Amino acid sequence: MERVYINKISDYVDKDVTIHGWLYNIRSSGKLMFPELRDGTGIIQGVVVKSVVPEKVWEDFSKLTQESSLKVTGTVTKHPKKEKVYELQIKDLETINISEPYPITPKEHGVEFLMDRRHLWIRSSKQAAILRIRNEIIQSVRDYMYNNGFILFDTPIFTPNACEGTSTLFATDYFDLGKAYLSQSGQLYAEAGAMALGKVYTLGPTFRAENSMTRRHITEFWMMEPEMAFYDIDDDMDLIEDFLEYVVQRVLKNCKDELEQIGRDVSALEKVKKPFPRVTYDQAIEILNKKDIPLIRMTEKGEEQIRPFPWGEDFGAPQEEAIVEEFDKPVMVHRWPAEAKSFYMKRDPENPKIALGVDVLAPEGFGEIIGGSQREDNFDELEKRIKEHNLPLEEFQWYLDLRRFGSVPHSGFGLGIERTVNWICNLDHIREAIPFARRPNRIRP
Repeated sequence: MERVYINKISDYVDKDVTIHGWLYNIRSSGKLMFPELRDGTGIIQGVVVKSVVPEKVWEDFSKLTQESSLKVTGTVTKHPKKEKVYELQIKDLETINISEPYPITPKEHGVEFLMDRRHLWIRSSKQAAILRIRNEIIQSVRDYMYNNGFILFDTPIFTPNACEGTSTLFATDYFDLGKAYLSQSGQLYAEAGAMALGKVYTLGPTFRAENSMTRRHITEFWMMEPEMAFYDIDDDMDLIEDFLEYVVQRVLKNCKDELEQIGRDVSALEKVKKPFPRVTYDQAIEILNKKDIPLIRMTEKGEEQIRPFPWGEDFGAPQEEAIVEEFDKPVMVHRWPAEAKSFYMKRDPENPKIALGVDVLAPEGFGEIIGGSQREDNFDELEKRIKEHNLPLEEFQWYLDLRRFGSVPHSGFGLGIERTVNWICNLDHIREAIPFARRPNRIRP
């Protein structure tokens, strides 16, 4: 008997097939049983008729528990009432394992209960759909980069120095060589790749030791970071919007069932087509002050609201949400105050107080999903910035070499995979955007 997967079941109408999977749920109606079977690619309802199947098959189905593993054989038929829905008229059953009482039942469970059992929770239909969408996002990233001439450039996870200071890095002892840090970005190494190969990208895990418990933050996450030689900030933004449109529209095309399964209203995603609004930091400040959105600071006396929003401050969630309310697409906020951005960002030649950086804010209040910039290509300026940020100059000599030997204008950006999944899936919390979330209060399972 031919073994098939549920996501391809429509190709086998009126044919006998075998499905390997697990019992997702089962209900009984007299002389009929309706087991729901999952195999990792989808869920299908089976129909077991007592008068048709051998007595042993009926009895074996009666013994099955939720998440028991099995092989079933039957005929694929169209659902009598629902279009594009299929059933399996079951003829035979082979039980592989009878599951112990399963802890995650169809009733409501608390978040902590589910996170403690994340290794089981990912079997649920919504969580599995989210992870399939994540897979499509990552594959679309790889395909876009490959098809546009980028070379995959793998960068170290252990690093002797930081991109943005060591205050938010996880440190570890590295043999006799002192401290090493878990990478918070592959960018600096990717710049070396761009000088060798022209256009490169990294895709891998990164780590931030921020003690933040917001719905947007996790401590271990995945980043995609391209770096391009001979690109200025405007070239960078052109690439960002072309890339982001490709990813979103491909997910819409290839993950229709999963998006429907998680209840995602796709109308907002359908609008993610270039060109995207480009707003300078100064224009963004005007939007905030027009809406009377203050800067909020915590002081010894409590919360302090500062109006008008002071120039030079970075944006938090309230500010980002206020800005994107004006638009129905991702918004590119560019040309930021240099003091609010990282040392490696190039200053605007016309105004040294401005860094040639860009943040891409997702619509619907999901905040920053991309951060990028033109990189500082002048040796003297970069060395000065490293010193100003009190970073160990000796650890950045190799990075300065990229400016000593054939320096060129170059740019890049970083896309947070989980934040992108969070936005595209319209999730309440980023912890569902990765198989096993790591947060300040969670390192298990």
